[in-house]
Amino acid sequence: MLDILNIYNNIVELLSYQKDAPMLFSSGLFWVLFLLFIPMYAMLKKRRWQMITFVVAFSLYFYYKSSGFFFLLLVGTSLLDWILSHIIIKLNSRFARKLCVTISIICSIGILCYFKYANFFMWNWNQMVEWNFQPLDVILPVGISFYTFQSISYIVDVYKTRVTPTKTWLEYLFFLSFFPALVAGPIVRADYFLPQITQNNRATRNDIYFGFWLILLGVIKKAIIADYIAQYNDLIFANPTGYTGFESLMGVIGYTMQIYCDFSGYSDMAIGIALIMGFKLSKNFDFPYKSKSLTEFWHRWHISLSSWLRDYIYIPLGGNRKGTFRTYLNNFLTMLIGGLWHGADWKFVFWGAMHGVGLAIHKAFKPLLDKISNTWLVKAISWSITMIVVSLLWVFFRADSWQDSLLIIENIFIDFRPDYIPVFASVRYIWIVMMAVIIVSHSLPQRWYDAMANWFVKSPWIAKLAIFVVVVQLVIQFMSEEVTPFIYFQF
Repeated sequence: MLDILNIYNNIVELLSYQKDAPMLFSSGLFWVLFLLFIPMYAMLKKRRWQMITFVVAFSLYFYYKSSGFFFLLLVGTSLLDWILSHIIIKLNSRFARKLCVTISIICSIGILCYFKYANFFMWNWNQMVEWNFQPLDVILPVGISFYTFQSISYIVDVYKTRVTPTKTWLEYLFFLSFFPALVAGPIVRADYFLPQITQNNRATRNDIYFGFWLILLGVIKKAIIADYIAQYNDLIFANPTGYTGFESLMGVIGYTMQIYCDFSGYSDMAIGIALIMGFKLSKNFDFPYKSKSLTEFWHRWHISLSSWLRDYIYIPLGGNRKGTFRTYLNNFLTMLIGGLWHGADWKFVFWGAMHGVGLAIHKAFKPLLDKISNTWLVKAISWSITMIVVSLLWVFFRADSWQDSLLIIENIFIDFRPDYIPVFASVRYIWIVMMAVIIVSHSLPQRWYDAMANWFVKSPWIAKLAIFVVVVQLVIQFMSEEVTPFIYFQF
């Protein structure tokens, strides 16, 4: 009897929220629950309302396992949005309609600002007035920045008649809480996703296999490559002056690849899981490190965020319709907001601001650049400049403080010490192999990936099983002692 009670208590503890162990796509618990979820989901798929209720329940439980009882905050936000969206379409007064939109946005932004920026603003105010600042004991709900942006885009699109409000609150809650994209994106747009809820299409056989392919790619990127190379990168950023300039440079390049593998790996898994369920999420990464300008980089990196910033910040500010200076200013302000969205710290603001400056500079020189012949040398120089800027700015994104960022960059330029290269190669050879794999794979043409995906989809089940077993074995071989959270969970 005692053994049964202990088993019961262990199961309850495992299924309860644990602050230090949020449920991740890369955790074993999620995949066990997902394998239990899928058969029931398949049986309920054509019973639309039962399916919606089941997915909402699973999504809210998933969020509970990630952020505890903050899932109630998500429920409250969705209810307010849904009520206001129906009020908006019934009102004739433009002022009243705008008032409803303003109320919704203020509530969404207000909640986000409290949890994410309250201590940041209070600390800066304290620096000006020299008060005795005591930080608030605030826990940031996982993924709040992502679903806040979805909430804002929905209410704005309803106001601008781009979308029709969902008939029921449950459908809107399905959209806002859809678990594949809930905690780290891609940011889902209502005009793209809501019709899919209504259509309720079943996933085809090819969709399921392609979704499985994306999940395997995501696991390789995140659980094998990103988590392994992070072990060395973390050493560099934890001790900015404890390594040579060459080692620091390797750490910076390593983090440049780590954040891509980590975030694009999550996006691949999210898109793959959704595809298996019969839903399509927008592409979030398109080989961003192939870019030959910052403008191209932001067309390829975190596409759901950059397009959101364009449509709901840049264009409302005036876009490129207000003259040259305003175009540059709007670019700068949009990226500044994008930087602040990533974190409540001046180094994130600087990171966003510098990308804004870079975009403005590229726009200013584009007429001149367009006159230069697009030779391989020009492409190489353009790519090199872009990667240097992107990589150096990632330092401010990753380092623990502004001072650490400057120390790492300074160390690269004043203490390079190339004599450490042979030693580094002999000690960190697996890290080098991992880096080579991601750099080479990033350089391959898109048609190669399409061909590999098509082969996997059409391959016999024994080949799929063999690939799956190899991937699992590699994860076990290279996994760290504990599951590493996705980088973008903190946003």
